[in-house]
Amino acid sequence: MQNLKFAFSSIMAHKMRSFLTMIGIIIGVSSVVVIMALGDSMSRQVNKNMTKSQKNIQVFFSPIKSKDGSFTQKQSALTLSGKEDVHVEPPKTQESWVKEAAKLKGVDGYYVTNSTNVTLTYKDKKVERASLTGGNMTYMSAVENKIIAGRDLREQDYRDFASVILLDEELAKSLFDSPQAALNQIISANGYSYRVIGVYSSPAVKSAKMFGVGGLPITTNASVAANFNVEEISNIVFRVNDTSLTPTLGPELARKMTEIAGVQQGEYQVVDETAAFAEVQQIFGFMTAIISAIAGISLFVGGTGVMNIMLVSVTERTREIGLRKALGATRANILVQFLIESMILTLLGGLIGLVSAAGLTALAGALLKNMMEGIEIGVSLPIALFSLAVSASVGMIFGVLPANKASKLDPIEALRYE
Repeated sequence: MQNLKFAFSSIMAHKMRSFLTMIGIIIGVSSVVVIMALGDSMSRQVNKNMTKSQKNIQVFFSPIKSKDGSFTQKQSALTLSGKEDVHVEPPKTQESWVKEAAKLKGVDGYYVTNSTNVTLTYKDKKVERASLTGGNMTYMSAVENKIIAGRDLREQDYRDFASVILLDEELAKSLFDSPQAALNQIISANGYSYRVIGVYSSPAVKSAKMFGVGGLPITTNASVAANFNVEEISNIVFRVNDTSLTPTLGPELARKMTEIAGVQQGEYQVVDETAAFAEVQQIFGFMTAIISAIAGISLFVGGTGVMNIMLVSVTERTREIGLRKALGATRANILVQFLIESMILTLLGGLIGLVSAAGLTALAGALLKNMMEGIEIGVSLPIALFSLAVSASVGMIFGVLPANKASKLDPIEALRYE
């Protein structure tokens, strides 16, 4: 307790010098904490996306059969797979085949889509590179789209081959003043007229904007096929709620689709994304470790600053050390006193750095939420404790030399020091 009082009194006696000494620690701790928090948040977001994607089993036609007969195509985040230059005309997929395959136990539903890139125009306003999605009757109920104005696609729209369209919220604001103002207006998609029947919001819109997509309008897949000369079904997705079934149910669905379609060359397959997600997480971990190590150099620089100031402090307080030793203080007492003072300096720097990091991560979280829906960034308790432990360790390591020098001073020589 006495050593703590000595340490605090020494720090408070030289406030500006103590603060300047802590700057390296503050910068180092805040840098490492922010980087670790961002890396941890990105990793959790990848896991979240993986869990979410496992509810959607996407089946596609491949001209090359899987070598092991697994009806599975391995996907890598680093290399392209399944891109062999073999031309096999894919079968004209019928929705009745998909509906039949969806009867497998564990499947909760399905949807099929097609798509094309269009330029949307309304009077003098234009939105380019919009990805027009055509969905079947089960599409809108399967995806996470929320109608905020107007209505959804109905069975009658499919039966009457109606030229109707749904706009995402951002598109509605770009072409019109508000989502409500967009309703019942006629817009053009590459020259084809569509009536706006509804406006929706979706987490996918912000992600699409990041990749330069102008918008995500939705209409019927029959309309897209008829107007833009694309297949009525180009994307097949089966929905499951129990993600534990995905690894076994996916290949079974691909096998069933191949059997129903009766294809002789090629087969339907599913993508195994496990390896890809593992690679992405490994990349995030590697990048976080490297950047944290670089930021850790600030801690080393800060530590040398602490050691330098503590050595100056030993010189300044030579007479005080000699007096303490003359009054009975042991070498261990002096050693502990200076080690504690060094650790308090770095711990205070660590606390200030931690508070700064919390503010920076909150700011980063606010900025990233506008680009990545659902991401949560914050300083976790383990990261906070780790940063403080590192701060204390830096104080102890770089305080050893000054403390050792102080403890070895001869009391008689110290008392004579001017």
